[in-house]
Amino acid sequence: MANIMLVANLNCDRILQLDKILTVGGRFHYQDGGHRLGGGGANTGIGLVWAGHHVSLVTEVGQDQIGDWLVAEAGQQGLDCRRVCRRQGATCEMLLVMTPDGERTIIRPPRPKFELPAPPDWHKWQALYINSSAEGAVSWANCALEQTLVLAQLAKDERPRPCHVLIASASDMHGRSQLSHWDYGVSIAGEQLRYFIVTDGEHGADVYDGQQCQHVDAICANLIDATGAGDAYAAGVINGLVAGDDIMAAMQQGAQWAAFAVASASSIPSEQLADYLESR
Repeated sequence: MANIMLVANLNCDRILQLDKILTVGGRFHYQDGGHRLGGGGANTGIGLVWAGHHVSLVTEVGQDQIGDWLVAEAGQQGLDCRRVCRRQGATCEMLLVMTPDGERTIIRPPRPKFELPAPPDWHKWQALYINSSAEGAVSWANCALEQTLVLAQLAKDERPRPCHVLIASASDMHGRSQLSHWDYGVSIAGEQLRYFIVTDGEHGADVYDGQQCQHVDAICANLIDATGAGDAYAAGVINGLVAGDDIMAAMQQGAQWAAFAVASASSIPSEQLADYLESR
């Protein structure tokens, strides 16, 4: 078992199920699918808990009923929520607009500024994963790099993400830079970068290490809901690396975990993943 810290969001997802695929200028009917636990913190963390790790979540929610519900639900799923900060004001819902083909569009208000507290003693942690716009994330990562494995998700902007393993999607990379993938990864993650993983859905994922590019195929799955697939992929990679797997084997785990995610009508990990982990 590893001690893993996630700096990632905890969301209340409100599901709006449309009757047809989105088109510009169209009119749509929807069914309200209610709310569910979501966000990168839950989507990544719960699978890691099921894999036997101690997972501590660092994020912020409001001091309201939705915030209370999120912390209670995440704790019930086994996440350590003692580092979840509570701010004054409401916790905003995330609107997930789902189409019949399993794709989703996310609509949310701007997030309030969240400042991380002083970093912990990194000797006690085997991995740090950052998927958040929290202020102070760069400082946390720089402190952790010499003592623990640091992984990060590429941000939507060009902010630095100091880490050993950087993960991005091909869509996030589109039109970003004229640099090679590796040089761009180093410009974001720093010289300590070991691997830059670029995922591309059903087309699999490529990994760059400054010397070569290697490919890992996706695992076929029946697409029901793509929400949380990238988070599940990151969790599988983290699980593999903290267990001592090489990067290719860790990416194969990521592909398997993502396949379970898209085949489930949920953003948090499915029971298929729980059964898979139990069988192993």
